[in-house]
Amino acid sequence: MRVIIIGAGQVGSSIAASLADAHEVIVVDTDRERVDSLTYSLDVLAIEGDGTSLSTLREADIETADLFIASTDNDETNIVACATATAVSDQFTIARVKQTNYLETWNHTGGAFGVDFMVCTNLLTAETVVRIIGLPAAQDVDVFADGRIFMAEFRVPNGSPVAGQTVASADNFVELTFAAILRDGSIIIPEGETVIEAEDDLVVIGSSESTHAFAGDLAPGHTGDRQDIVIVGGSQMGVQTARLLEDRGLRPRLIEHDHERARELAEELAGTTVMESDATDREFLDREHVGDADVVIAALDSDEKNLLASLLAERIGVDRTIAVVETTEYTGLFEAVGVGAAVNPRDATAEEIIRFTHDTDTEKVALIEHGHAEVLEIKVDPDSILEGRPISESMADLPAQVVVGAVTRNGSIITPRGDTVLETGDHVVLFAETAVIDTVARLV
Repeated sequence: MRVIIIGAGQVGSSIAASLADAHEVIVVDTDRERVDSLTYSLDVLAIEGDGTSLSTLREADIETADLFIASTDNDETNIVACATATAVSDQFTIARVKQTNYLETWNHTGGAFGVDFMVCTNLLTAETVVRIIGLPAAQDVDVFADGRIFMAEFRVPNGSPVAGQTVASADNFVELTFAAILRDGSIIIPEGETVIEAEDDLVVIGSSESTHAFAGDLAPGHTGDRQDIVIVGGSQMGVQTARLLEDRGLRPRLIEHDHERARELAEELAGTTVMESDATDREFLDREHVGDADVVIAALDSDEKNLLASLLAERIGVDRTIAVVETTEYTGLFEAVGVGAAVNPRDATAEEIIRFTHDTDTEKVALIEHGHAEVLEIKVDPDSILEGRPISESMADLPAQVVVGAVTRNGSIITPRGDTVLETGDHVVLFAETAVIDTVARLV
């Protein structure tokens, strides 16, 4: 596949890195330093130029592209770039936007602006945050098969009853699969006798009920029934999170320092209590009993502010903190110093885009460890290596770094076992290390 990416920022560079080994990738950016950096670090063609310019796109040979991804930090630039590409070629176009109003217009019109698919960073991030809130100890949560299947990444807390158990003894749930253990930068495909250690990250795939039940075993005494939620920062990310929580019948509290912004949000968010203050003001936090909150979500305009707000919330007794982290490299640092979960908007965006590059009809993708592994949902077709065969037989023809996590058939969940025979139309959720993704995509 020939892929043109406009924008060599963190999202564009991340997508380029994921695709470079298996696809012909061209990246366009106006920043000479970014172009030079990509030229020396990745096997891609990097071009300095304006992605909205027809001459630049022709230099990138737009007419032969299969996929066009506009992923700069400017919504309008991304939309114009897609419109320009569509005017001269018929490749599939994807625009990344931050503002939901563009997404709403695109959805309402059935696809506008010359954009075939639009992904909204703020909304995706807010959805991730809200899913994580409901699972104690979870660091990432995604849903597959129309919400029937959960993928969750859990950090095993020190003192957890699960630490020291084997996978076989910890797996007491019919509709749950232990897909992987992430330990010291390595990915372990677990077997029954594999011992789970404190500070391991566990990737599990299964039904909502089994995933929530396992979370209860992992962190007993902590409940996913989160009622008192405080959002720090009236950014678009914070606003979207508040709206999603309101839609679920909750009444979050939101702290915003700017007077005019606070008044605006108080009018806009009918089900949210907006408080005008500095979130680092200890007297204010004590007066408003923020330390008694179930969850504090840090959604300010910088990683440094979000880290400070999260650590202060932990210090005053908040049960759990979730921070939005724009810089991918910082996510591990946030979690290492005590932040409950760090959500990276760029990872959420890349997940939505990368699925369009797989050879198979991939329904959904979730990135694990910033792209070192993927969980993907595929629909079995008659040509798939999975069709009409027991899973154990099919797995013998697939790389060892693959795990079948869950299966749905006609809306019902089927727990995958070695003798389970898959049929055309089944939805299969797989875990696979990135190194073998292209092989898996061709076969399944």
